Amino acid sequence: MSGAKGQSAPGESPHRMGGADAWRTHAVLLAGLALCAVAFWFELGRAERGNTLSWAYVFEWPLLAVFAVYMWWKVLHEGTTPRRRRTTREPGLAPQYDGMLKAWQAHQAELAEAQRTAGDGDQPELGFPEHHPGEQPSSGTS
Repeated sequence: MSGAKGQSAPGESPHRMGGADAWRTHAVLLAGLALCAVAFWFELGRAERGNTLSWAYVFEWPLLAVFAVYMWWKVLHEGTTPRRRRTTREPGLAPQYDGMLKAWQAHQAELAEAQRTAGDGDQPELGFPEHHPGEQPSSGTS
């Protein structure tokens, strides 16, 4: 077994629980199914005697039993979950945004070119004011 818990490598067979652990899992399932059957029978009797809320439980207990069987199977056959292969294709772009993408890519190329021509340590002039928004611009005289 390699990788994360529950996952097997491509060449390995999936892990199946056996021995004492499997018997304990079977016993817990049987106890759970017995509890669900008794609870179903109890709630069915109450529902037939006029307790309308018990009708919800009449349907809930069998669903819980089905879920218990599903989980029992998952615990016994760890790592047998079928996985879909992922495609490695790139996500598509809606046609109406194609022009925007090309304009953005052209702008990025212009910025990269401006950085290359600016040289080491020099920043290209971006046209921003040299004062902060809360300050008054200096008039040149002190």
